Amino acid sequence: MCGIFGYVGDTSAEPILIGGLRALEYRGYDSAGVYLPQVGVIKSLGKVGVLADKVAGVSGVVAATAGIAHTRWATHGEPSEVNAHPHAGACGKIWLVHNGIIENWRELKSQLAAQGISCISGTDTEVLAQLIGSLYQGDLRAAVAAALSQVRGTYGLVVMSVDNDNEMIVARMGSPIVIGVGTGEYFVSSDPAALLLHTKEVMYLEDGEIALVTKHTCTITTIAGEARTKLPEKLEGDIRVAQKNGYTHFMEKEIFEGPQVIEDTLRGRINLETGEVKLGGLEMVLLELLALKRLIIVGCGSAYYAGQVGRLMLEEYAGLPVEVELGSEYRYKRHVADPGTAVLAVTQSGETADTLASIRAAKERGLLTLGIVNTVGSSIARETVAGVHNHAGPEIAVASTKAFLSQLTVLALVTVLLGKANGTLSVADSKQIITELAHLPKLISKILADVSPYKLIAEKYKDAANMMFIGRKFHAPLAYEGALKLKEVSYIHAEAYAAGELKHGSIALLGPNFPVFALAPTDDVYEKMMSNIEEVKARKSPLIILASEGDTHVSEITDDVLFVPKVHPMLQPIISTIPLQLFAYYVGVAKGLDVDQPRNLAKSVTVE
Repeated sequence: MCGIFGYVGDTSAEPILIGGLRALEYRGYDSAGVYLPQVGVIKSLGKVGVLADKVAGVSGVVAATAGIAHTRWATHGEPSEVNAHPHAGACGKIWLVHNGIIENWRELKSQLAAQGISCISGTDTEVLAQLIGSLYQGDLRAAVAAALSQVRGTYGLVVMSVDNDNEMIVARMGSPIVIGVGTGEYFVSSDPAALLLHTKEVMYLEDGEIALVTKHTCTITTIAGEARTKLPEKLEGDIRVAQKNGYTHFMEKEIFEGPQVIEDTLRGRINLETGEVKLGGLEMVLLELLALKRLIIVGCGSAYYAGQVGRLMLEEYAGLPVEVELGSEYRYKRHVADPGTAVLAVTQSGETADTLASIRAAKERGLLTLGIVNTVGSSIARETVAGVHNHAGPEIAVASTKAFLSQLTVLALVTVLLGKANGTLSVADSKQIITELAHLPKLISKILADVSPYKLIAEKYKDAANMMFIGRKFHAPLAYEGALKLKEVSYIHAEAYAAGELKHGSIALLGPNFPVFALAPTDDVYEKMMSNIEEVKARKSPLIILASEGDTHVSEITDDVLFVPKVHPMLQPIISTIPLQLFAYYVGVAKGLDVDQPRNLAKSVTVE
């Protein structure tokens, strides 16, 4: 999940590198460091701003026209300056930044120790740097290739040596790395979005590729030395997305972008007159989709919960049997190849390591692989056979908000596409769903127009030590998403349950000091849900109820009610998502926490 940035050219490298790290800080912010050949290495504990202040006090940084930089999310070794990147090999002749995990680092470390080479940090990355250094004899590319042939694990890395100030070696295996093409300069980043300020011409390295980059050339081969030819691709995006535009936090901005996100997700994909959905990315496999016996949705975190909502949509309204799997578990399952099965990856970054590994495992079994991906050009977008781009725009805040909203919207579109095509959904039902989908932005804007109730309730519950979220049917997985959001940005311990499961054990937790957030819109399980709410009330747990507008009964049960517009049952979880996000956000703010960069978390989970 770490952020990597590199530069070689004729311009002062320091502001480019620090700016790149700031753009990548969502990927990790435990520590940061930079290597400038004319200056050396500068590291700091904490966020990039601490490093920037430290670098500003060092003489000579302006003269450096090349360098590498890193912002860290700790895996091996606690956050500290000694564990921060860049790491050295060959007694400081080699410097390296790395994103990923070297799985056989202990074995390699023992080999190095036998040669009299020791490590001073607790990281797997230093072992790789020392290994490269032990093999270095003046040809940096050869040393990196030789070292990587001994490595098991994942890496996106950039390496420099003191012998050549204007040369970088870049390599990838399982962790994203992209090279930006300028005029007389090249950039390297672990996320293409960080390159937008400098260039929109990029080349994506694939697994097993290595590049030798100077300010005028970029030569790409396999690790074994086989030449690869790549033409630059046009990078989509707008650097203005990375600005707060008057909002206090990126999370706040991204929640309030919800109406626009749904409009962008729907644009050009629905026909209100016919009730038809057009998803060009799925057209070439539509016949295969209609012949499916089973769809497996794979995701991690919020994407997994979006998949759980999608399962209910697809099963009820498209008649398609669906399973939902955690990427971290599905990748290790052993299945018999089944031509009637497809695997659908749901991911914001398109680089989530476990989800990517699941897609590759499915491909090995000969299964059709699909993606719902927010990042154009990402690994999963490139490696799946077909799919749908969210068009939600980049997310900067670590907690996913607008991407989750877009994922639910895309899953609704896929449901209508398949349901109408296979006859499960009538034309009238399709038109109703499509019409209400198109109306969602106005309804969400109505919620966002007055967020004062959320601020008041957040202030009331900010000091809670525990909370529980409950729901039924479409709102059961949404309860898990609500609990996750609260955990992420407020650090409050939050549980989630399908409401009917309360009596099977979890009700033992309830009492005056255990608030419950109950998702109870008016739908076909409303009466059952109200029975569960009465069970909660009988245990004297404080209650927050999310209810449909016009529901007068809930105000008789509890003082804390949040109302949402009533829409088609399949679309109700999309509307209900907004209050959960607002509640988590305002609780985090009320506690004085950094809601954009919560502790211990990173945005793009590219380690396994």
